[in-house]
Amino acid sequence: MAVPYDYDIGIIGGGAAGLTVASGSAQLGAKTLLIENEEKLGGDCLHYGCVPSKTLIHSARVYHLMKSGPRFGLPRVEVPPVVFGDISRRIRSVIDTIQQHDSEERFCSLGAQVEFGQARFVDEHTVVLNGRKRRAKTWVIATGSSPIVPPIPGLDETPHITNREIFSLDQLPESMIFLGAGPIGVEMAQAFNRLGSRVTVVDRAEQILPREDPDFAAVLSDVLEAEGVRFVLGSAIETVRDRGGFREVTVSDARGKQRTLQAQTLVVALGRRANVDGLGLEEIGVAYTPRGISVDDRLRTNHKHIYAAGDVNGGFQFTHAAGYEGGIVVTNAVFRLPRKVDYTFLPWCTYTEPELASIGMNETAAREKGIAYTVIQESFKDNDRSLAEAETVGSVKMLLDGKEKPIGVQILGPRAGDLVAEWAAVLNGKVKLSTLAAAVHPYPTLAEINKKVAGSYLSPKIFSETVQKGLKFFFQLKGRACHTDAESS
Repeated sequence: MAVPYDYDIGIIGGGAAGLTVASGSAQLGAKTLLIENEEKLGGDCLHYGCVPSKTLIHSARVYHLMKSGPRFGLPRVEVPPVVFGDISRRIRSVIDTIQQHDSEERFCSLGAQVEFGQARFVDEHTVVLNGRKRRAKTWVIATGSSPIVPPIPGLDETPHITNREIFSLDQLPESMIFLGAGPIGVEMAQAFNRLGSRVTVVDRAEQILPREDPDFAAVLSDVLEAEGVRFVLGSAIETVRDRGGFREVTVSDARGKQRTLQAQTLVVALGRRANVDGLGLEEIGVAYTPRGISVDDRLRTNHKHIYAAGDVNGGFQFTHAAGYEGGIVVTNAVFRLPRKVDYTFLPWCTYTEPELASIGMNETAAREKGIAYTVIQESFKDNDRSLAEAETVGSVKMLLDGKEKPIGVQILGPRAGDLVAEWAAVLNGKVKLSTLAAAVHPYPTLAEINKKVAGSYLSPKIFSETVQKGLKFFFQLKGRACHTDAESS
């Protein structure tokens, strides 16, 4: 006799992964339950992450451009200080507009039932939600992650904010200290500095964005420092204190030398932890570590009918990765096809200016794996569109393995996040570099740099001395018509 389940599939968490699973499952005809602990769907990305941060970053960029007239041959103008409440309201309006797409009504129209509250497993197929039991044949845990607030002495007693509060501030802080030089810390540091705050960034690592290549991180660090951001790197955070009108952070360098930093507002951006508390995972024996819920390459937990997708499984903490994983879950759970995750060419981007985008391996990762590689690099200062827009910092770096196949691309430069999308198609689609080099790109565009870096790899082969000799032999070509003084001497 079949076990009477209330739903074919139940999803806990209404962020990118959960919404993807709910939308796909419901539209395929599976009876679907979507549970969200917050008041609205959308997850951290919509309310406290990607959407508000990119909205804030753009406002800061426009304000920065307003003050940069002479750089573009325009008159210098005096720009009044920002009213951060106006920026916060704009951020809220953007969130509210997108929220309509992630609404309870929309998902109901697709066929998914949406309920709000804290779900807790009481057995492998059953959760308790608002005092009632819900049974599903398959469950997906997609509860996301939250900012880590580490046990730094004094931090618990010192007022501080994270990404959950930073976009709804009433006023622009006069000064800020960011603990953490990862993507969130660096993006927000540049944005608030451009808006008028005095910003200091502290990190134990010796460079910003530790997972990126040191050369690109150094160029980006120089740009931000030139704009006014202050970095205190290679420094451990010893204590934090509340001094009434300001916060005080004591740090020490590798030699143990201490220094004290002060600012009005303290921002903690030291990573994220998986949201597993309160789910009852211990009671049903779902395995997890401090990184997140343990899954196989089909995103199944040790209970094969329970999946974990998005930040909660401890993998890549990107919205697009969560959406991708949601699709993997639908294929496995609804279509019953054994589809595995493949992160080989998963792109990501840090949205500073210039942006820093990456796909596949960078030099740091290749060296760690002992992979021999060569680098082909093209600079934005040689791109005509970059020159026209005065955006000449950075370059494109392509890594080739010993068989001269691309294993990764990094882009530091204007709109790098958009430019890396072409490489996502090329690398995931196994497109030959010769095809990319031969593709016609509109002129003048930044995207031509992708074509150029592929051409730079092929040019030495096409225009080699061997090819010249062959053509001269077969077609009686006469060779060079002009020689420089250097060649003649």
